[in-house]
Amino acid sequence: MAPKRESGKLIAENRRARYNYEIEDTIEAGIVLTGSEVKSLRTGKANIAESYASNENGEIYLINSRIDEYKGAARFGHERRGHRKLLLHKKEMARLLEAIQRQGMTLVPLRLYFNARGIAKLLLGLGRGKKVHDKRETEKKRDWNRQKSRLMREKG
Repeated sequence: MAPKRESGKLIAENRRARYNYEIEDTIEAGIVLTGSEVKSLRTGKANIAESYASNENGEIYLINSRIDEYKGAARFGHERRGHRKLLLHKKEMARLLEAIQRQGMTLVPLRLYFNARGIAKLLLGLGRGKKVHDKRETEKKRDWNRQKSRLMREKG
């Protein structure tokens, strides 16, 4: 079962996103889901690790996210991997589409969760892909911070 957060229940998290991308901005978006998809999310059966958000006909869709089938939905189920429309304000959507097209940035899903009102939300990160040397630098900083905290604990 997913851990509880102050804003609601965490369903899925893309932990590799901050390693592979330099996230500059985050934005919360709603998702268009069917009933069986929501039921499946409530049981925690989702994965957004390989997914991304993309522009299709001026709208933003979540692509390649996996929401497992809900056993109780016999014939009115849903596709496991489908395009799911994201709900954003027009100004937000225009700003994101401009960043994607002009600046070569990527929309990466970071977290899928239920908010305090019980509505499924997706936290999107607007980021730029890291090069190999950037990833190494991030690892070095993380290791050094870990080592520094150990030394501080030992000394006092």
